[in-house]
Amino acid sequence: MKKVSNLLAMAVGLAMVVNVSAASAANIVMKGSTTVLPIAQEVAEAYMKENPDTKITISGGGSGNGIKAIIDGTTDIGNSSRFIKDKEVKLAVEKGTYPVPFAVAYDCIIPVVHPSNNLSDISMDQLKAIYQGKIRNWKEIGGPDKEIVVISRDTSSGTYEVWEGKVMKKERVYPGALLQASNGAVVTGVAKNENAIGYIGIGYLNDQVKALTVGGIEGTKETTLNGKFPVSRALYMFTRGWPDGDTAKFLNYVMHPDQGQKYVEKSGYVPLY
Repeated sequence: MKKVSNLLAMAVGLAMVVNVSAASAANIVMKGSTTVLPIAQEVAEAYMKENPDTKITISGGGSGNGIKAIIDGTTDIGNSSRFIKDKEVKLAVEKGTYPVPFAVAYDCIIPVVHPSNNLSDISMDQLKAIYQGKIRNWKEIGGPDKEIVVISRDTSSGTYEVWEGKVMKKERVYPGALLQASNGAVVTGVAKNENAIGYIGIGYLNDQVKALTVGGIEGTKETTLNGKFPVSRALYMFTRGWPDGDTAKFLNYVMHPDQGQKYVEKSGYVPLY
C-alpha cells in the first residue's frame, strides 16, 4: 500500500501528459468536485471551441463521487479537491485499475459570513470551536449578539475533508450544522442568513458574502502559493490509469501555462505557474 501511495504522489507535480494519439471525434466525461467544477467548465468551453469535434460532458457530485466514478470506470476524468485516500487506491487496484492524479490548480478554503456581520478576522481555534458547537453566539468572538448558524459541507465533499483535517484536526462537525452539497449552496445559504458562517473555495467568492481573514491573513493567490493562508490545497483531475488519446490531449491543454491555466485564473483559482 505504501508503495502504491508513493507512486501516486510522484505523479502529482507533472506538468504535461504524454502518449497523445490523434482522433477524429471524441467524447470526454468528467465528474466530481464542485470546487473544481468552475475550472472544468471554463477550460472545457475553451477547449471545445478550439476542437469542435470534441464533446466534453461535466457533472458535479463531490470529490468522493468523482474518485468513485474513476474506480468504477464511469468517467474519463474524476475531479477532486482532495488527494485520493489509501482505501480508495486499494479498492481501485482490487478492481484492476490505477488512478493517476494530476494537480491542475491551487485553492484556499475561506470562511465567509453575511456582509452585515461586523466581524472581519477569526482564528483557527475559533473556527474549530464554532464548528464543534462550543461557540454558539457571535458576541463571544467580537461579533453581534446573535446565535451562530453553522453551515458545512456533506461528507462526500473534498472541501469538507480538507476542512476536517486542517481546521477540525479530524474532529467531526457538530450535528447542529446545516449541511450543503456544493460551494454554491453554501454561498446562497450564507447570503440569505445574517447569522450564518460557511466556508468556500476562493473561486466562489462574490459580493453576496464577506470573506474573513484567518489569523490576520487574507486568502489570496499569493498567500495560497506561499502557504501563509492556513487552509490551502491543490486541486486534482484523476484518470483511470495513465491517460492517452483525447483525455491526454485535454489534460495537456489544462496544464499548459498559455492555454488551460489562463482559464484557471479566469475562474477565480490559483494557476500552477
